[in-house]
Amino acid sequence: MFYDHQQIEKKWQKYWEEKQTYKTSNNTDKPKFYVLDMFPYPSGAGLHVGHPLGYIASDIYARYKRHQGFNVLHPVGYDSFGLPAEQYAIQTGQHPAITTEKNINRYEEQLRKIGFSFDWSREVRTSDASYYKWTQWIFIELFHSWYNKDTDKAESISTLIKYFEEKGTEGLNANQNDELNFTAEEWKEASDIDKEDILLNYRLAYRAETTVNWCPALGTVLANDEIKDGKSERGGFPVFQKKMMQWSMRISAYSERLLQGLKTLDWPQPLKDAQEYWIGKSQGAQVKFNVDGHNETVEVFTTRPDTIFGATFMVLAPENPLVEIITTQEQKAEVENYIEETSKKTERDRMSDVKNVSGAFTGSYAINPFSNEKMPVYISDYVLMGYGTGAVMAVPAHDERDHRFAKKFNLEIKKVVETDGDVQETSFDSKTSVCVNSDFLNGMSYDEAKALVIAAVEKRGIGHGTTNYRQRDAIFSRQRYWGEPVPIYYKDGMPYTLPTPALPLELPEVEKYLPTEDGDPPLGNSKNFAWDEANQKVVATYLIDDKTVFPLELSTMPGWAGSSWYFLRYMDPNDDEVFVKKELADYWGQVDLYIGGSEHATGHLLYSRFWNMFLKDRAYINHDEPFQKLINQGMILGMSAFVYRIDGTNQYVSKNLSKEYKTQQIHVDVSLLKGTSDELDTEAFKAWRPDYANAEFILEDGKYITGREVEKMSKSKYNVVNPDDICEEYGADGLRLYEMFLGPLEQSKPWNTQGLSGVYGFLKKFWNLYFNGDIFEVSEEEPTKAEYKILHTLIKKVVFDIENFSFNTSVSSFMIAVNELQKIKCNKRNILEPLAVIISPYAPHICEELWSLLGHDTSIEFEKFPVLNEDYLVEDEIEYPVSVNGKMKFKISFSAQLSAKEVEDLVIQDSKIQQILEGKTPKKIIVVHHRIVNIVI
Repeated sequence: MFYDHQQIEKKWQKYWEEKQTYKTSNNTDKPKFYVLDMFPYPSGAGLHVGHPLGYIASDIYARYKRHQGFNVLHPVGYDSFGLPAEQYAIQTGQHPAITTEKNINRYEEQLRKIGFSFDWSREVRTSDASYYKWTQWIFIELFHSWYNKDTDKAESISTLIKYFEEKGTEGLNANQNDELNFTAEEWKEASDIDKEDILLNYRLAYRAETTVNWCPALGTVLANDEIKDGKSERGGFPVFQKKMMQWSMRISAYSERLLQGLKTLDWPQPLKDAQEYWIGKSQGAQVKFNVDGHNETVEVFTTRPDTIFGATFMVLAPENPLVEIITTQEQKAEVENYIEETSKKTERDRMSDVKNVSGAFTGSYAINPFSNEKMPVYISDYVLMGYGTGAVMAVPAHDERDHRFAKKFNLEIKKVVETDGDVQETSFDSKTSVCVNSDFLNGMSYDEAKALVIAAVEKRGIGHGTTNYRQRDAIFSRQRYWGEPVPIYYKDGMPYTLPTPALPLELPEVEKYLPTEDGDPPLGNSKNFAWDEANQKVVATYLIDDKTVFPLELSTMPGWAGSSWYFLRYMDPNDDEVFVKKELADYWGQVDLYIGGSEHATGHLLYSRFWNMFLKDRAYINHDEPFQKLINQGMILGMSAFVYRIDGTNQYVSKNLSKEYKTQQIHVDVSLLKGTSDELDTEAFKAWRPDYANAEFILEDGKYITGREVEKMSKSKYNVVNPDDICEEYGADGLRLYEMFLGPLEQSKPWNTQGLSGVYGFLKKFWNLYFNGDIFEVSEEEPTKAEYKILHTLIKKVVFDIENFSFNTSVSSFMIAVNELQKIKCNKRNILEPLAVIISPYAPHICEELWSLLGHDTSIEFEKFPVLNEDYLVEDEIEYPVSVNGKMKFKISFSAQLSAKEVEDLVIQDSKIQQILEGKTPKKIIVVHHRIVNIVI
């Protein structure tokens, strides 16, 4: 019977949509299972075949859990704020909302074609005002919260105000920007503005001057992961370090909890390692050094206080405020030039560049508090203001980077940890030796010396032991248009939140999407973006009088804001009263399975854990972590094609002749190749782009052969394969099976369209099991034990594979089972009905059609997954190979119930063995039960 995949897939996709087959109920006594894919950003290019890999895996698992009787939440939505739509708006004037809507429609069309079992009724979009109303609400909650280190959680700011009223800062243990000291009386006497200023020091969402990655060409601040090699990832524009007033999120308050929480999660170890490194916990001491001739002190954090006698110079971050104060007149020009050069590097570049040593002398000296020796103070880009204190005590004998610095600037290198090596040539970084040249520390181990120095530092009042974290607070403002407006207005220079009933604060219309002439963010172009405090509404900007009408915040939120809590909104997507009802958050709880790329390790995955912990602290939800199990899917790689242009000409030479010329290798669209070959369609190439219209070709054997290379699948490399084309030719079920068949989910693997014919052949074979010629024919006859064995062998393998996410080996098992059933011409209902259920998570369309033909009027989706019966896998008979002196002589079958001794006795009695023995007694008989018999004579 002809397998018409196009007709079948259209029919069932229409059925699922009309019947809302995958709509999830919140009212059920079934156990829950929450399967989620990382939030897709709807780009203009649409999906290529690499994108659905993780979605197919999660869809198989979601369908499998439904078959197991779980109430499965498997939603979809769009992370729809993003820089690409804004850049397009700047270039064309088209509103980003229009671009985004068009892109989403394209994405949805493609996703529906692949047959995903998403609950489309729960779709959310971060750019919808009904969604970002709650993103703004969470921001307001963060603004009105502080972190109490005593209770180790976030609390309402009202509890902090109460504390100040009763005790001032006495005994306060809070996460803060600066350590403040005041009494309860001083707090009560302070003006409202001063109180607001003090509270900003503690709020979890706060505004402060921060060093940021500023991209003038894009007119916005960029996150570290939006920058590559000192340039913006989008557009490749230069990025500079700059100090600006910015909104930040106090994620640093959660550093220890974020670290400890990793122990409870079933995540890939490399991802956990990345977060652990990013958080960067280290234990040591904070020590103050006096600066000679100045009242200022330099405070350093060191993990090696045991080496303090070997500190021979100090290095400050170029952006450290002390630099301007302590730099001498003679060194001013050199220092300023160095600061300017450093501003062109991102923090990530500075951290990763371990080979190049550079710096500038400030002209000042610090005093070592233990040796009392003068230490020259330098600045260098390897010291970061955001880590520790923005200053390091340099111990070149025992730190590789300090050693390189000392060698370059000819500074003293003093050994203070015993080693036979020459520390003038190589640093000795080990903690396994003992202290030398260190006065009262001599002869002590690392642990002993560290404890004694910390005690001495604390006794002298020049510092204390402490734990430090590399993780900085997350910058939350972006100078862009297309993002969530920050629900803040300014009164007397102080930020105040909008009242909750006024939310959402909607994005205003603007005439242009670039910053204003005064350098304000794009929202500054709006004519209707001011806050009328008296009437509690947004009014025209010209009405601002700073009495009753005030300016609104002009920055928008970063791209990660909406994706930091979307997994909660799916639980209750249409609620106007709360971001999620408590009872629904309690029912759905954590995401049980989360699939997505590893590139989000230190961005989205860290921020969403932080917001989840905060919302739990404030008792809005009950679970500590958002994602219990996480899998990073690998990448599907493209097979790029290249042509070879002879330098300085418009001639293109075929691959195997290109070595004879000096050529430039140019990517060419894979759609310009003939069929599945490497041959270029030269006429199609000439028509592809105007600059190739007059191309001339040097052929081999009358053909132009392109170069091929496996690379990341990308529009820029012209190696993208559109899933729509694959669905058209091989069907969505073919695409789904092939993507799983390519290899283990976590690994990267190359795409090869030719490979689809094998999977498509399997689907046709599977289809034809249910037909006799063109007639659907299924027998009601009871299957044989051999037929049940094939089925139950498959059940055992598939259950194991799905539960271990080994989807590729399941597809191989399907092929083996179908081949075996075809060979024995099995068409029995008791085999073919469960077979359709087993294969349906992978290939739902064909299985729905077969299920319907089998006489069922409901979807296959909720049928119970077939249960393994091990009895069918027990062999009735075992065929034993019989060897004599290690050489196999013949095979003999016995009942599987016989013991090894019974097998031995029967073999010895066998006429063939009697013939071989010729009356001799065997020296030894070895029976490996259910395997082999070996006789030694």
